[in-house]
Amino acid sequence: MFSITIIIVAATCILSFIGFSNERLIDDLIFYPPAITNRKQWYRFITCGFIHADMMHLAFNMYSFYLFGQIIENTFTDDILFGEKGKFVFLILYLSSLVVCLLPTYFNNQNNYHYRSLGASGAVSAIVFGFIFLSPLEKIGLIFIPFLHAPAFIFGIVYLFISAYLSKKGSSNINHSAHFWGAIYGIVFLIVVCQFMSPFRPIDNFIHQIQSYFK
Repeated sequence: MFSITIIIVAATCILSFIGFSNERLIDDLIFYPPAITNRKQWYRFITCGFIHADMMHLAFNMYSFYLFGQIIENTFTDDILFGEKGKFVFLILYLSSLVVCLLPTYFNNQNNYHYRSLGASGAVSAIVFGFIFLSPLEKIGLIFIPFLHAPAFIFGIVYLFISAYLSKKGSSNINHSAHFWGAIYGIVFLIVVCQFMSPFRPIDNFIHQIQSYFK
């Protein structure tokens, strides 16, 4: 059966590779708040997630997305969650997270002609935190420190704290706000969709696993 994860990775790599040597493509697809405010180019919320600044940026995002995306996509198709609708739900999660993670950024920069943003980091955060919420006790290792592992929920807490701090500090070109809100949205999306489409209750599952960790 086809993989939504692989399709997204392939599409993102193709557009990003083209964009590395095509400034016009980047200008047309990048998240640029004034273009949304004044020209109603709402598509930029999504298209900016399919282009990246450089090879390292692309590789880091797509490697993380591939690892966690495959797991979440397969989990969603399990009968306990969404069954046959799982792949569609997974796609909606990814695409909607591209939009939602950038909403705070948009409202803060609606007419900021100096602000631009690109990359899938917010959506990748949503996928990673979907995994963390479903499997909080699984060990997650840092890519650059592979021997250092921690339970997923601890990694998640540290990630949210650092993202919130760096977003408030605002002294870099990285959109940490998108990382933070993408992560939060990944959890909220899972809770809401399960409420209406699945007998599975992720909050109860999360609490049960955390309780077992501290016993």
